[in-house]
Amino acid sequence: MSSTSTGRVLTGEETHREGNGLHSTEQRNKTAVTTMSIHIVALGSECPGGVGPGEEIMGQGQLQGGLLWSYLGHGALVGPCDLESSLHNPAFMEYTSRVFGDVTVVVRDCPSWDLLDSDWASVRKVLEQADILVIKYSVTDKLAFQQVRNGYAPRLRPLLRHWGVPVILVAVGARLNDEGPPCTCPLCASDWSSCVPHSEGLQLSRDLGATYLELPSLNHVFVGRYFGSVLEYFMIQCLKHKAKERPEKRRGNKVNELRPPHLEQPARLPPIRVEESSFSQDMQWLLERGVQFADVAFYAGDSGKELGWAHAAVLCAVSPYFRQLLLGPKTRERPQSRCVCRERDGGPHSLLSTWDGGIIDDMPRSDGHLTGRLSRLVVKDPLLCMCLWETLMFIYRGAWEWEHLQEALEEKLKNSLAVAQLMEQIRSLIGRDRGPRDTPSARAAQLGPQTLVNLFNSPLYSDVIFMVQGSVLPAHRAVLVARCDVMAAMFSGKYAEARSRVVPIHGVSSDTFLSFLEYLYTDSCCPASVLQAMAVLVCAEMYQVKRLQHLCEVCVCAYLQSMPSRELASTGISVVRLLRRAKCHNAEQLYVWLLHFIANNYLIFSHKPDFLELSGFQTVF
Repeated sequence: MSSTSTGRVLTGEETHREGNGLHSTEQRNKTAVTTMSIHIVALGSECPGGVGPGEEIMGQGQLQGGLLWSYLGHGALVGPCDLESSLHNPAFMEYTSRVFGDVTVVVRDCPSWDLLDSDWASVRKVLEQADILVIKYSVTDKLAFQQVRNGYAPRLRPLLRHWGVPVILVAVGARLNDEGPPCTCPLCASDWSSCVPHSEGLQLSRDLGATYLELPSLNHVFVGRYFGSVLEYFMIQCLKHKAKERPEKRRGNKVNELRPPHLEQPARLPPIRVEESSFSQDMQWLLERGVQFADVAFYAGDSGKELGWAHAAVLCAVSPYFRQLLLGPKTRERPQSRCVCRERDGGPHSLLSTWDGGIIDDMPRSDGHLTGRLSRLVVKDPLLCMCLWETLMFIYRGAWEWEHLQEALEEKLKNSLAVAQLMEQIRSLIGRDRGPRDTPSARAAQLGPQTLVNLFNSPLYSDVIFMVQGSVLPAHRAVLVARCDVMAAMFSGKYAEARSRVVPIHGVSSDTFLSFLEYLYTDSCCPASVLQAMAVLVCAEMYQVKRLQHLCEVCVCAYLQSMPSRELASTGISVVRLLRRAKCHNAEQLYVWLLHFIANNYLIFSHKPDFLELSGFQTVF
């Protein structure tokens, strides 16, 4: 930071001692030929009421009480700069000063927005020469703020995006209900009728792409420590940019040096499109075609005919009744019937019972795969026996499509009374009773893709263990083959994974692979950082899960877009490296978005060391 707590601008010798590197011997030699200058354009008034049409623009006394004058200190001189006198406009008060010892700062300050309408063409020329734009307003002058937001901000927005000028939006003054710093609580609305809320100022800064500051007053502490640090950051970036441009013009021996690409400023960042969820369709496929991994068989109670197959992991995840029935004592002795005590009251235990010959049998396999265990269940209720397939389809698709289930039962039974009776039995079967809040949205929120959340990273009915960097991660083959085509080929084909219970995973961290498994079970993914999102994206590309890859792209974009300009300039995350990984791992949407993002923040990224690496990328949008 180049300003002290009193807001005083440091001399060149003091700045050199503080180690910011702007005035090293080498840089002094580079800038000795031509004095470098920074042009700051300030718009708006930090005082309530501002300056109206026909009034005196700004006297010396008023000027000395302003924001930029307070920052520059006593060294500021009123009057147009000789080198830029051709850009003099009567709407602007011009004054100059020196910062960092030998850098000239030219300030053009217009306190009234109405004065800009008189000659917009000349005003535009002034704005084109600006290195930094400062927009000021008073928090106690809401009418002036609304004039800026509704009238002038839409005119400035396209110009700022085209020129890429850094903008600082400064709100000056304390609100009526404040005794200290400005209140940032969105619920504090006691003075909204006369003061500008924090939320509205923040929204205007987002619309303009500006850095937002609130100063309770123009004393030296707030001006020097807060406003001064932000302004000096942008001045340093501007000086670095100009210092790089001028020596290159005089270097005749580096004409063929690789130059960074020219990136056009797009109107807006392209959206990232995410595929619709296929969770219900994947689980339906598992019921229809996943017989190879089924471990539950249903039989008719009257005839003993086989009715269908299912997967114990899915049934136990959805229904507490199936958990009680299938996770009971596993013995080969003839079990005592566990449903006799409930048959009289018509509870769910009157619907099913375990096979009289034993709960668990070995299921032989002739294809070389692991020997599974088969649970045999007897369907005792005739209605459930007739509609077992529709009931299982309802359970596998998430147990929330009650309307579709009722339509399927009505088409099958042709009896409304029987349909109502079976619907109540199915509600008891999955442990849900109809209540006053039993709405479709409430049921979908509780079930749906969250039906398998209890199975995630759980040893319950687990039939495969992943070894990742020494971590043990249990999983279920039925869920994996339904949700991932690569996993389906791996566990269904003649591979070592199909015949082994322990599967090692290489090239992926345990946290990344756990996030990947979490998506397969819950259909959602929330990485904690940009790097974690990119790691999960690479894993998703490895296993060809396209929707997860899109979700990771959205996460990366959201994290980067939420960074303020100052944090984006100082972050250790290399956006160019992210661009390379996106191209390498076929993340096309993220690749295009990052190119636009770099173009939108050209001034920040052009000063980074890895910016020249962009020369090898295709930059046509």
